[in-house]
Amino acid sequence: MSEGVIYLVGFIVFIVAIAFISIVGKYVSLWFQAFVSGTPISLFNIVGMSMRKIPPRVIVNAVINTSKAGLSGITFSDLETHYLAGGNVSNVVRAMIAADKANIALTWRQATAIDLAGRDILDAVRTSVNPKVIDCPDRTHGDYITAVAKNGVQLKCRARVTVRTNIQQLVGGATEETIIARVGEGIVNAIGAAETHSDVLEAPQRISKLVLERGLDAQTAFEILSIDIADINVGDNIGARLNADTAETQIRIALAKAEERRAMAVAVEQENIAKVTEMRSRVVESEAQIPLAIAQALRHGNVGIMDYYRMKNIEADTQMRKAISEEEEVCEKK
Repeated sequence: MSEGVIYLVGFIVFIVAIAFISIVGKYVSLWFQAFVSGTPISLFNIVGMSMRKIPPRVIVNAVINTSKAGLSGITFSDLETHYLAGGNVSNVVRAMIAADKANIALTWRQATAIDLAGRDILDAVRTSVNPKVIDCPDRTHGDYITAVAKNGVQLKCRARVTVRTNIQQLVGGATEETIIARVGEGIVNAIGAAETHSDVLEAPQRISKLVLERGLDAQTAFEILSIDIADINVGDNIGARLNADTAETQIRIALAKAEERRAMAVAVEQENIAKVTEMRSRVVESEAQIPLAIAQALRHGNVGIMDYYRMKNIEADTQMRKAISEEEEVCEKK
């Protein structure tokens, strides 16, 4: 074999060795990190994770953290399974360590279920240790909760609810929006039960007490520790406004009824005028029959001519007396 071929083979071997060392080197560094941390992991498992599309560094760091924190029962396979299921391994491990240090009962099964459900398990554990405050209402639903006392005066208030996470009900439990809605409902109910708005202003803590007694955190992911009335203001006198509106409505109803009675009276008056006109026409019709009756009586000899003239004289005398009396009435009026 010539010297050139030997050099070529040696160069190829050198390149292959460099490539092998560069590929395997990162796995060796992880293996050595786990070894010196007291949690030895076989190099074969580390390489196998890479072939299964699992980032070895994430799993190795998780194994080291759980071992150093004294967490037992969490296996290498559990970490891989949770990652393949789409979970956040690092977040879950940190949450488990924080829960263990805070003496919060949290198992690996619960933690992974909460993480896969889309909840931030680490934030939940932190909230269990350090309760957070929820504004009620939140800024997206207005600045105040409005309610009306029994005397009709409107009150506007804002509350601050201190809660901590209920790990046992985190999966399937209601969220902050439910807490805000329930607290708002409780505040409206408490103010509505007050006899006057002054009672509420004198002792706002009554609202908190009544709301807390209702157990508003049932079936939610939180435990309500306290409800504090941060601000309370007097609004409009809704009762007076309603009474004014009612009075105005009654006035309109009374006016409508009066107008109805007036229209009925006008209709009756017109009816009576029509009846009077009808009666007058009947009288005129009857009077028109008198000359005919007299003429017939004259023809049959029932009435003499002197009787007829005597009747005409009496009629003329009556008309004269009537005219004189009318003139006297006119003079007296003047």
